[in-house]
This record gives sequence, structure tokens and C-alpha cells, in this order.
Amino acid sequence: MAFFIEGLLFGLILAVSLGPIFIALTQTSIEKGILPGLTVGSGIWISDFLFVYFFYNFIRSVQSTIESEFFIFWMGMSGALVLLIFGIVLLIKKPELEYKHVKLRKRNYVGFWLKGFLINTINPFTFVFWMGVISTYVIGRKIDGTQSAILLFTILIVIILSDMGKVYLAHGIKRWLTPQHINQISNFSGIILIAFGLFLGYRVA
Repeated sequence: MAFFIEGLLFGLILAVSLGPIFIALTQTSIEKGILPGLTVGSGIWISDFLFVYFFYNFIRSVQSTIESEFFIFWMGMSGALVLLIFGIVLLIKKPELEYKHVKLRKRNYVGFWLKGFLINTINPFTFVFWMGVISTYVIGRKIDGTQSAILLFTILIVIILSDMGKVYLAHGIKRWLTPQHINQISNFSGIILIAFGLFLGYRVA
């Protein structure tokens, strides 16, 4: 039960954070609909699963690498570039407000999935979070496989459920938003992503 509670708390920390991931989920849901929003979410969740698998199995062997200044610099600069690109696209591209009448193709959904996967994967907060949890709370405490699974599985489930909630909530409030409001939200989201990117680039430069 203790590991379940710890996992719940860690998951809630991520659930209430208002960073690039939150913006990607809500903006996509408002502009394109629930299914595209969930597709972005699925990219985020797969990214998290890969982080858990990678760190759980290889944290000891790569610890010297992930602490190197070279790795931190290029990880940070890559993340800053991705955030800047997504932010600029949101500012330039006019939202398609009548998304219910827009027929989305398979390649559109591939793009939605990649958007979620890349934003989460190159987000340094995601990297630091999973590295810290697995190295400190799993490997550092030398807990067994069952206890580790309970802790990590609980965190992942909370993340998935909270992301789904954000998508449905954003879609639900869309009916009370005017086209001008939605355009403002898109512009604001773009500015926030650009700000995140510039701040990240400043921190690692």
C-alpha cells in the first residue's frame, strides 16, 4: 500500500503541472477534437513507458553519461528547438475551428502522435523526473520487482487518466468558447511554448 500511495503522489505531481505537455494536450483537443487529443496523449504515454524501461534496466550503466555536461547541453538544446518550433507553428497557423467537419487522414494522426512523443521525450523535466524516481526510489532503495512494478505502474496509470481527463475537459469547454477565444488560446499556447524553449536554451547555454 505504501508504494501505491507513493506512486499516486508522484503521478499527481505530474498531473497538476502546467508545462508543454499540458498545452499540447489541451490545445489539440480544443482545436481538433477528442481523438486527436488522445492520440497526442498516446505518444506521451509511450514515451513515458520507454523512459521507465530504459532507466529501470540501464540506470547504473549510463549514470556517468547522463551526468556529463556534453549530454545535458545537447539534450537541453534539442528540447529547446522542438518547443520553439511547435510554438512558432501555433502562432503562425490559424486554428481550424470547425474540426468536426474536417476529415483527418492517417498521416494527420501520425503527426499528432509524434507531437506528443517528441514533446515528452525531449522535455528535460520528463528525463529528470524518471531518472530521479527510478534511481532514488527504486534502485536506491533496492526494492523488489513487485514493489517496483506497483510504484511505477501507479505513476503511469495516474498520468494516463489525468491526461485523458484534460483532453475531455478541454473539449467540453470548447462549446462555450468563441472563435476569437480559441485563436487567443492557440496564440497564448504558442507564446508559452516559445518561452519554455527560450528559457531551456538559456539554462543549458
